[in-house]
Amino acid sequence: MKIFACTALLVMGLNSCNTFIGMGRDIRQMGEGMEHVAHGKRLDGSEKTGSSQQSSGDEALPTY
Repeated sequence: MKIFACTALLVMGLNSCNTFIGMGRDIRQMGEGMEHVAHGKRLDGSEKTGSSQQSSGDEALPTY
């Protein structure tokens, strides 16, 4: 029973590492998107087309 409990804790611990890695990547992508918008670009870093119009919110989020 002790071996089963230790194995279960080990598996849960390894899965939580992947969760935090994924969360860190998501936060980094969000920061990069905000940086692009602050520099007058779209969320994916491409140049905006047209005149000085406000963002309509239909821009695609970057995917990696």
